[in-house]
Amino acid sequence: MINKAVLIGSMVIAFATANCTSVQNESNKDPKVTASETETAPAEAPVGLAIGNRAPELEYESPNGKTIKLSSLKGQLVLIDFWASWCPPCRAENPNLVSTYNQFKNSEFNVGKGFTIYSVSLDQQKDRWLGAIKMDNLSWPSHVSDLLGWQSVPAAMYQVRSIPSNFLIDGKGIIIATNLRGEALGIKLQELLK
Repeated sequence: MINKAVLIGSMVIAFATANCTSVQNESNKDPKVTASETETAPAEAPVGLAIGNRAPELEYESPNGKTIKLSSLKGQLVLIDFWASWCPPCRAENPNLVSTYNQFKNSEFNVGKGFTIYSVSLDQQKDRWLGAIKMDNLSWPSHVSDLLGWQSVPAAMYQVRSIPSNFLIDGKGIIIATNLRGEALGIKLQELLK
């Protein structure tokens, strides 16, 4: 007979190391990048989600109602981080993000000056979103959400089907890495230091 405590402990560990995953069906396909977005990008860097592509523009509201554009962070290395307050793996990753942000926010890189995070929340309840920002000490200024959960427009644009999920872009807005978690983010930033 299997020990219930061992079984439950194993299930908790498996859940904590997994991603929070969308249960969208295939009929709810993610929208593609629009023609107008590709027209504004230089020919050598098409807008898209692959490494080497220009990251699609994001422009959403912060908790205080201010609209924050991803392009307003141009010049810095930016981690576009998709997360939610209700996602245990996201919350488990937040201490690493805080530590990495504090370590590299004022650094000089080969591909940008400074490091910041553009946090995109898949929350639906503003009070829980704000509570998680405060509780986890997410001190960077760029937090946005359309409060639509898995129907989030920015998550659909970036084809995010599980969280946490992230894209690292350079000072010109070009995607240079994806899904850097744990020590991998700090290692990548260390490699890019001047």
